[in-house]
Amino acid sequence: MTVVGPFGLSVRDQVLDTDIRAGLADVEEGLLEATKSDVPFITEAAQHLVRAGGKRFRPLLVLLAAQFGDPHAPGVVPSAVVVELTHLATLYHDDVMDEANVRRGVPSANARWDNSVAVLTGDFLFARASHILADLGPEAVRIQAEAFERLVTGQILETAGPRDGRDPIEHYLDVIAGKTGSLVAVSTRFGAMMSGAPESVVDTLTQYGERMGVAFQLADDVLDIASDTHESGKTPGTDLREGIPTLPVLHVRDQVARAGAAASPEDRRLVELLDGDLSDDARHAEALRLLRAHPALEQARRDTVRYADAARAALGPLPESAAKQALVALCDAVVYRAG
Repeated sequence: MTVVGPFGLSVRDQVLDTDIRAGLADVEEGLLEATKSDVPFITEAAQHLVRAGGKRFRPLLVLLAAQFGDPHAPGVVPSAVVVELTHLATLYHDDVMDEANVRRGVPSANARWDNSVAVLTGDFLFARASHILADLGPEAVRIQAEAFERLVTGQILETAGPRDGRDPIEHYLDVIAGKTGSLVAVSTRFGAMMSGAPESVVDTLTQYGERMGVAFQLADDVLDIASDTHESGKTPGTDLREGIPTLPVLHVRDQVARAGAAASPEDRRLVELLDGDLSDDARHAEALRLLRAHPALEQARRDTVRYADAARAALGPLPESAAKQALVALCDAVVYRAG
């Protein structure tokens, strides 16, 4: 057994392990090449998060999905570079919107430079992704454009909040299906499509990616509350401090609202903290402590398991192979991250 990719994914097949390792190395080289500029400062800013590392979750999915066709087809690695560049670009923009100071264990671009540099660097990465995408054909361009529209729509819906009468939890699940699920679905779709896999296989892997993307984000939501480490790539409690209503927080609000006058003093105190300013370290620490002990966190874990199970079920029609086993193992790894 060897270990590659995010979460220490175990790959038992030596041929697959060698293929994936080589593919990820090619993607890394492609990312560095795509982020070079004739202007040294642009290169430095564009490579800031590339060199900080990351799980490379989306490129890994491209490479695994490509195993259902010709994994060495010429469009496979470039499409993996495209999805990771797109993801990186959104991180630059997200950090500006969230006023984040740390990303992947290093100062965020907006903290190191300023908001303008971070936004423009994200735009530069989108441009470079589009340049590579153009060589992959009009169908690839269309797929990426549709996914990007969903991604931006998800971000706008998050900013706007649920409309009157809409269940906030259902709204949030729609948000992350757009913000995260769309690009993860493109990852598995591109891998299968670029490898020449049959259309039915492409459709199956796209469904898997969509569900896996939601499970992946829900696991991050749990980690933001439950982890004492930087496992999520951000300081624990970052979303909480910034007032971002992740799934555990939404479950708290729902459960307390349902309890009404019967809600415990601890629950009422937690909602009071969530409604207030959590930039204060003492209030933030108290909210984090109460959330970690609240049943809402376990509910969020169950939701993560539900989506991971749905992703696993989507793989049913695929023939048995080492690549299929690895995709199943990713479902288990996502659940493990959520505890």
